[in-house]
Amino acid sequence: MNQTKRLWWGLILLILLSPLGLILPEIFRSGPAWGEWSLEEIGKMLGFIPEGLKKWTGLWSSPLPEYNVGGWEKKGLFHSSLGYILSGFLGVGAVVAVTLLLGKFMGKKDPPVKGS
Repeated sequence: MNQTKRLWWGLILLILLSPLGLILPEIFRSGPAWGEWSLEEIGKMLGFIPEGLKKWTGLWSSPLPEYNVGGWEKKGLFHSSLGYILSGFLGVGAVVAVTLLLGKFMGKKDPPVKGS
């Protein structure tokens, strides 16, 4: 298997493993996935909500809030896991598409060689 195929299979494996961030906290009853705390949860952990976080919290609204299709997070762990996987594929697809477009527009073409 060449390196490019291994890279793609590795990315697919990581995408498929992404729901572990949901599944493991659920199994161990440890609260929300690490780093996915709401403002209220951050306030409880720190005792305050940082001013910058309060100020900029509404700046960006993601296309798939909470890495999920609308309403799926309320349907249980299985649907949430599928939402994470879908988000992973969409995110990787977006990064690949932007990279290919940038490469196409920014790539330099070699001038033709005379006498060939």
